[in-house]
Amino acid sequence: MFCVKCGEEDVETVNGLCLNCFLDGRKLISMPHHVDLMRCANCEEFSVNDQWVRKDLDQAVEDIALTTLSVIPEGKVVSVGVMVEKQEDKTFVVHVQADVDVSGVVATDEDSVIVRLKNTVCKRCSRQLGSYYESIIQVRTGEKTLDDDLRDEVVRAVTASVENQSKTNRSLFISKVQQVPGGVDIYLSSISLGKTLTRELSETYGAEVKESSSLVGVSSDGQEVYRVTFLLRLPMYHVGDIIMFKDRPYELTAVNKNGGKMTDLYDFRETSIKKFELLTVKVICKEKDIKEATVVSRSGDEIQVLHPTSYLTKDVRIPKDCEIGETVKVVEIEEVLLFVP
Repeated sequence: MFCVKCGEEDVETVNGLCLNCFLDGRKLISMPHHVDLMRCANCEEFSVNDQWVRKDLDQAVEDIALTTLSVIPEGKVVSVGVMVEKQEDKTFVVHVQADVDVSGVVATDEDSVIVRLKNTVCKRCSRQLGSYYESIIQVRTGEKTLDDDLRDEVVRAVTASVENQSKTNRSLFISKVQQVPGGVDIYLSSISLGKTLTRELSETYGAEVKESSSLVGVSSDGQEVYRVTFLLRLPMYHVGDIIMFKDRPYELTAVNKNGGKMTDLYDFRETSIKKFELLTVKVICKEKDIKEATVVSRSGDEIQVLHPTSYLTKDVRIPKDCEIGETVKVVEIEEVLLFVP
């Protein structure tokens, strides 16, 4: 092959030109005059490559600038160097130097682009600020009221789960948490999120779940739009409570959708209990009402403690080889103090 411009023979050519002639004075890369970097005014994430991401402003400016970089069809960018120059509060000039491979020869070219920072509101925040929701979890108990500590515990569990799931799916969020007579309502951004959280809470608390849906409209493509309500009814018992089962006191140590586990307060043996059996237990002391007693002395498998209210010295049986501190948890049943592991 020969170069049609300089006449050199037996050389590799690009579009009829030897590499020297082809590269002579040619722009290898190009960038537009400006590009807008959109930042959500609420969550402060940036839109880069049609995705909302959380990153430093300088990195976001670099990234959005590089998305505008074009290279000639005959070349391939092998490396780039970037320098950001701040002109005004929301205006930056990004200078780019690129090494471009053309048929094995690497040449360098430069260009720049103005990045303009503009505020907007991303779709997720727009929905969240507008109290958008597709599902509701209604948390209730068998009583007329929901214990404040239990309510806060459930809300914390839901919040933690949503925060974790939103790391990989930013469309998931809690719209609002509303206290209502007898419980709390949690409004969620999607039906699938409601299903996932309800399943998690049901397994954690051994709760019963009922699901209902209602038609709220029709989407732009003609599809019917529904909202789903999940009624999560928490049982009377809770992990840490003292329950009575078949005339024996137990500490409830775990619950799940199939039943739970409990520790006998007479012999300290752990045993399983089935779901239908849990329906027959009686809660005799809530976890928050369990008392602490000061330890006076120890003799074998017994300790001597001061009664939490009368301050009389009482003997309390403890598990073998149990390590005891200055105080222990106790519950009084039929005027007898029992150790709570």
